[in-house]
Amino acid sequence: MSEQPYHIPALLKESVDGLNIKPDGIYVDVTFGGGGHTREILRRLSEKGRLFVFDQDAEAMVNLPDDNRVTFIHANFRYLYNNLKYEFVKAGLDLTDGVPLVDGIIADLGVSFHDFDTADRGFSFRFDAPLDMRMNREARLTASAIVNTYTKEKLRDLLYVYGEVKNANNIVHKIIKARSAAPVETVKQFLVALGIQFVENDGLIEVRPNDKKDLSRIFQSLRIEVNGEMDALNEMLTQTSRVIRPGGRLSVITYHSLEDRMVKNYMRNGQTMGECEKDQFGNLLSAFKPINNKPIVADEAEVEANPRSRSAKLRLGERTNL
Repeated sequence: MSEQPYHIPALLKESVDGLNIKPDGIYVDVTFGGGGHTREILRRLSEKGRLFVFDQDAEAMVNLPDDNRVTFIHANFRYLYNNLKYEFVKAGLDLTDGVPLVDGIIADLGVSFHDFDTADRGFSFRFDAPLDMRMNREARLTASAIVNTYTKEKLRDLLYVYGEVKNANNIVHKIIKARSAAPVETVKQFLVALGIQFVENDGLIEVRPNDKKDLSRIFQSLRIEVNGEMDALNEMLTQTSRVIRPGGRLSVITYHSLEDRMVKNYMRNGQTMGECEKDQFGNLLSAFKPINNKPIVADEAEVEANPRSRSAKLRLGERTNL
């Protein structure tokens, strides 16, 4: 393993506190990663407690604690329900009317330090590497395939929707022009295609400060599309109401406005896209009630220690009886 930490979790105490851990309860960490949230949950569980952890990246297994209370599930969290039911049956845990009920679920939607800092993953414009960005290396779609094969309209839409890139048309024009001459397959080739000036220093690519914000949005757009992040988040959230028992908690840390909006809508209205269903008296029919109306954010001390926590927002919800 690298000497650098695999991942430093943001809002660690606040997000686990929000689960209101029952020592003998059953919990799920759907974004295991470096295992920071998992270890904190285990610290609060008794010997009878259970924890199921999901990660679609097999490399995360190196961080798995040697603890018989933990079960690692190598899968995308969009398959939450089916995998939980299988593992419940396998472990001899009781199903309630055929459903695997748990006391809480935590999700940290940020990309791990490991992914950003591993050059050959292609997540960062700080390294020259293949334009990959797959969280699951067994998946087929890569960022390079998107850049080289998507239509002009499709490229423009994903940049505008997933990255809120204002000059999407101009960027797409540059991409189309570059790929018509030769395939764009590496980070450096992509930067050249975009007309971004850079220098290399000790293996790192350095760009002008003014270009970093736009590049971050562009890379975010490609990463979201490669990994189907919005669809996966929607599917996972809608399954939480099925598996979290009444009174149980949902704790979700987001890092950009798209995912934060989906989580906020789901906890308030029961629908990720903001539509809401009401009963005959006008009351919202939502499976969760928000615990915090405004998202919890990192304090100055945490941001100083972990700058990536600056964009983290924590939303907490409690399962209702609906």
